[in-house]
Amino acid sequence: MGKTFIRKKSGYEITLMAEWLGNDLLLNLYGGDTPHIGTVTTFSNDDTQTRRFPSHDGRFHKDDVLASLLLKAIQSKIPGNCVITAGVHVDHISQDQIAASFSMTEELAEELVLWIEEHRLAKKPQYN
Repeated sequence: MGKTFIRKKSGYEITLMAEWLGNDLLLNLYGGDTPHIGTVTTFSNDDTQTRRFPSHDGRFHKDDVLASLLLKAIQSKIPGNCVITAGVHVDHISQDQIAASFSMTEELAEELVLWIEEHRLAKKPQYN
């Protein structure tokens, strides 16, 4: 069961795709002129880890900043594990557009919390 959320501000949009895999949550946060997978953030039992991938110019992507905002809002709602891929790139990004990425992510997180609360999976795996 999945859901897609979209926010648009400052001339670009960010999309959040959420998918339940059992009691685990897979999130894909992307947008701008060149969506990509810049970082992967994992969360399990209060342990958070992040992997930043190199960008085209050798620096590392910083999309985990947005993933961290998202995770902070939802981590108490997640019954299992969570993986967040994040990649937002806006060509020649302005300070206003950077600020918009934070507010869009926070708004997407609010929507996601409501969706999680309404669509929480209750089935637990059965073992022999």
